[in-house]
Amino acid sequence: MPSLLHEGLVSLFRNRPALAPELLREVLHAPLPAFESVRVADTNLTEVVPSERRADLVLLLEADTPRAALVVEVQLSVDPDKAWTWPVYLANLRARLRCGVALLVVTTDEAVAQWAARPIGMGHPGLELTPLVVGPRSVPAIRDESEAEHDPELAVLSALAHGCGPEAAEVAAVALTAAGRLDDDRAALYVDLVLAHIGVAARVLLEGLMASRNYEYQSDFARRYFGQGRAEGQAEGRAEALLRIFAARGLDIAADARERILSCRDLSLLDTWLTRAVTASSASEVLRED
Repeated sequence: MPSLLHEGLVSLFRNRPALAPELLREVLHAPLPAFESVRVADTNLTEVVPSERRADLVLLLEADTPRAALVVEVQLSVDPDKAWTWPVYLANLRARLRCGVALLVVTTDEAVAQWAARPIGMGHPGLELTPLVVGPRSVPAIRDESEAEHDPELAVLSALAHGCGPEAAEVAAVALTAAGRLDDDRAALYVDLVLAHIGVAARVLLEGLMASRNYEYQSDFARRYFGQGRAEGQAEGRAEALLRIFAARGLDIAADARERILSCRDLSLLDTWLTRAVTASSASEVLRED
């Protein structure tokens, strides 16, 4: 059964079909013919004498006629069988549409990206298929909120690709902000995707970042989602989050300071400490009395 991550990644490209050719041009620098629009096509690539073959997503680059087609495959693990099925996808689609075709493989795992990028020999001299692969190293880290708002699907892909790196909390915060301005269905999927696939340390820092920036979410879903989180995060939850931020950032904390945090029931004060903890150089700087 497909995972949330697999289906979520497919949805990014289905919801915004132009994302795939943009990545090909701007990230992978692959040549594409001139086209005016991109639309989602039938993903069934079964031969006339079938065994059924279905791609994750097929996109048509069109002007007056199809100029090219992209087969988008989300790959989360190494699968040697793809060396046999991917060429079939392209051959069947090329014969059906009578235009050029290309394969784009999307993954959030760098080892899988390196495997997927290997040329697939076809047996005929000079004929091989080298998949075009977008992985963590090629996906840009989106840190600018205006850029994320313009292209929320790319921002979410960025958060998934860099979810365990040093910039994880920052790109996740930007992606969640962009997702919070979307319709409820997309916001629900994108928020779940980001929160489910960033590292533990990034999640801890993210809590502090979101509190310190005082985000206002625009969709009904996002307001309910994060409002519920704030309601559930009473004093005890905020105190635990603060201690996790100290641990994630490697800040030492004395026993009496720890007790002060755990016993605090002033939500406003706890929020102030959380905000400071994102950038402070010591626990005493966080807990200072103004």
